[in-house]
Amino acid sequence: MTGETLTDCFDRSFSTWGDKTAVTFFRDGRVETQISYSDLAGDSIRFASGFRDMGVGKGDRVILYLEKSLSFVVSYLALQRVGAIAVPLNPGFKETEMEYLMADADASLILCGPDQEKTIRHIDPGMRILTVDPDRPYQDQDPFPVGPVGDPRVDLEADDPGLIIYTSGTTGDPKGAVLTQGNLVHDARNVIDIWEITASDVLCHALPLFHVHGLCFALQTALMSGVHVVMLDRFVPKTVIDHLARKGGDHACSVFMAVPQMYAKLMAWLGERRPDFSHIRLWTSGSAPLLVEDFARIKEFFGKEPVEREGMSETGMNFSNPYRGVRKPGTIGLPLPGLEARIVDPETLEDVAPGEEGELWLKGPSITPGYWRKPRETAEAFVDGWFRSGDLGKVDEDGYYYITDRLKHIIISGGENISPKEIQGVINQLPGVVESAVVGLPDEEWGEKVVAAVVPPAGTRVTADAVKAHCRVHLHDWKCPKEILFVDHLPRNTMGKVLNEAVKELFSRGEKGQRDEG
Repeated sequence: MTGETLTDCFDRSFSTWGDKTAVTFFRDGRVETQISYSDLAGDSIRFASGFRDMGVGKGDRVILYLEKSLSFVVSYLALQRVGAIAVPLNPGFKETEMEYLMADADASLILCGPDQEKTIRHIDPGMRILTVDPDRPYQDQDPFPVGPVGDPRVDLEADDPGLIIYTSGTTGDPKGAVLTQGNLVHDARNVIDIWEITASDVLCHALPLFHVHGLCFALQTALMSGVHVVMLDRFVPKTVIDHLARKGGDHACSVFMAVPQMYAKLMAWLGERRPDFSHIRLWTSGSAPLLVEDFARIKEFFGKEPVEREGMSETGMNFSNPYRGVRKPGTIGLPLPGLEARIVDPETLEDVAPGEEGELWLKGPSITPGYWRKPRETAEAFVDGWFRSGDLGKVDEDGYYYITDRLKHIIISGGENISPKEIQGVINQLPGVVESAVVGLPDEEWGEKVVAAVVPPAGTRVTADAVKAHCRVHLHDWKCPKEILFVDHLPRNTMGKVLNEAVKELFSRGEKGQRDEG
C-alpha cells in the first residue's frame, strides 16, 4: 500500500510558503518565538538528523513528555521524517501513570522537561532521555550537536504507523491507538476541506498538543494548509479573549477550535461584555458534548453559530455540522467524506431504524488498525471491519447524527476521557478502603466531575482528605475525585455488578457528614 505521508504534506507546505510565518509562540501572553515555514523545514531536518544519529529510526517509539512548545512541534515533525512513531503524553502525568505508559510503549527515547526527567529517572535510571527546558526560548536550545546534517528522510507507506495516542479504557489501563500515515493524512485532508481552511487563515491554538484535537485536527491541518498558527502556551481566558478580539495585524485570528468547557470559561470571563468578533469566520467545538443551550449562548457571545463536530483518538474526526449549511444544535452533524456509519442494536448487532437508539459503528480510511500490542482489545473493538465506538446514538431523517449516551463507563471532564477503573484501582490501594466506585456527575464548569463512593472497613473510617491526597500522588489532577462519599456498601445487581447509575443517585441524596466536596 502506497500513498501520501505527513512528511510529503509538510514538505509541500515548506516549499510553497517559504518565508511566511508558520508559528508564533506566545508565553504568558507575550511573543516568545516566531518561525517561518522555511525555518521550520530546516529545523525539523536538523532535529531529524539528530534523532537519526542517536539511532532512532523507522518504527521506534519516541515519547513526547513535553510541555506545549515549539520544541514539541519541531520534534514531532522530525520524528515523522525518520519514520519513528510519536507518542505524545500529558506532561502532568504522575509516576504511577508514566510507569505503565513507558512499559507499554516500549520507547527507545523520551523527550521531556527537567521536572518530567526526575519522574522518568525514578522509574528507569537507564532510560535514554533528551531534556528540553520549557522555560527557555526555543532559539536558546539546541538538543543536538551541530554537525553535518543532510536529509535523513526515510521512505514510508500509508500503512506505516506515525502516531500512538493513549486513550482511557474501560479496563483501567490506557490503550494506545495506532494511527498510520494514511489515517493521519486522510483525516487532515477531510478537516481542511470541510472547514475550508486556507493559507489566509490564522488559527488561535489554545489546545494541548498531546491529544488528536490539538495535534491532528488543529496543528497538522494548519501546517498542511499554510496557515499562520498563533500558539498559546496554555489556556487562560483573558489571554485567549485578547487574541480573539484583535482585528488588525499578522496575529488577527480567523479560526478558533475548542472544547465546550473552554467556551464556558471564556463566556464566564466576558460576563456582560460583548467584544466584536465578526472577523473570526469559524468557531468549532468538540471532544465533549455541547449542550443545546450552550450552542445558543456561544452564538450570543461570539456572533456566529459554533460548528460542533465529533471525533475519537482511534478514528480521527468522524462527523461535523456543515460550515455552509444547517447546523443543528445537539447533533454531531454529518459523516465526513469516506466515512461509513451505522447505528446498531448492541444486543442483536442489527441496524436499527432512523430515530432509534443504538451503538455507533464506523468504517473508513482514518480509523485505527488497532491498539498497540493489544490484540484482544483490538479484536473486541471490531466486527467485520466495523469499529465499535462504544457511544450510543441515533440518526435523524436528515442524516444528522446524535450521541445520546455511552456504553463504555468513561467520564468526560473538560474534554478529557477518564477511566473510572484506573481511579478505583488507586483508591483501593489505600489502607482503610474496602472498595470504591468512581462515576461522573454533571458539572457546569467541566461537563462532568469525578466523584468516588468509598466503602471503609466496618467500625473504621479513612478520611476524605486522605483519599484525595493519595489520589494526587498517583494521578493527574483532573483524574482526582472532587467529592468523596462514604457508604456501607455499593449498590449491585443480582450478578454482583456495581450499578453506576445507582451510585450517582447516592450522591444526590448523600447525608450530611458523609459527603465531602473540594
